[in-house]
Amino acid sequence: MKLLSFIAEGSASYGAVKDRGVVDLGRRLAQRTLRELLEADRLQDAAAVLAAGTPDHALDAIAYAPVIPDPGKIICVGLNYRDHVAEVGRTVTEKPALFARFATSQVGHLQPVIRPRVSDHFDYEGELAVIIGRRGRHIGRSDALGHVAGYACYNEGSVRDWQRHTTQFLAGKTFDHTGSFGPWLVTTDEIPDPSRLTLETRLNGESVQKTTTDLLITDIPDLIAYCSTIMTLEPGDVIVTGTPGGVGLKRTPPLFMKPGDTVEVEISGIGLLRNPAAAEGD
Repeated sequence: MKLLSFIAEGSASYGAVKDRGVVDLGRRLAQRTLRELLEADRLQDAAAVLAAGTPDHALDAIAYAPVIPDPGKIICVGLNYRDHVAEVGRTVTEKPALFARFATSQVGHLQPVIRPRVSDHFDYEGELAVIIGRRGRHIGRSDALGHVAGYACYNEGSVRDWQRHTTQFLAGKTFDHTGSFGPWLVTTDEIPDPSRLTLETRLNGESVQKTTTDLLITDIPDLIAYCSTIMTLEPGDVIVTGTPGGVGLKRTPPLFMKPGDTVEVEISGIGLLRNPAAAEGD
């Protein structure tokens, strides 16, 4: 299934993609949000409704929201591809480098990502997002993928000069509306092995990042095991797994997103996340 959150006819809801449309699960199930659906462990019920239902909205008639608009946690992983580690002049760490984003930093597919007024160093970072579907703490590697609801595309937009204010990344990573998450979550029955995906980022149609997810330094099972040792992972939590080499900061000259640009993150088996860039206040 492809599950998404959206706004249609002035109301927020969630649903599943069918025949170029959306079956509105929010109308048919008791849960109000996709996060609540995952908390209630009702993916099978959603699949049954999808099989029997007809689309309520055309895909081109909705406004896409972030896949999970209200995540309890957004855990981002830095320096998780060797080519990116090399281009930024760092060394591979024994354990994954983690930092947080917040829900206000995200927009959905086709919504503008916003370059803040205080910076013109607005960089792209195409990444694979993992959405947790089952609660767990101290999850073993062998059990980790059983806690995943599905996968999505993520543009972990970064404000580079603010990121470098200190050794901590957070200041440059969670400006309002700088990242995007979508267009939908693809459930694990369609992606049994997340290490066999191809990820590509394009800026104005030009390929700027391309990798395969088997090149992650810390793979998804180990990331889940590590994160769940620190904190309880809850349904709807998001782990953003890291970006490959090719970021705009390290190009000559630097290649930053500017108003009027279009940025795309495409992952095989998932789909295409596309966003225009705009300036704050436009």
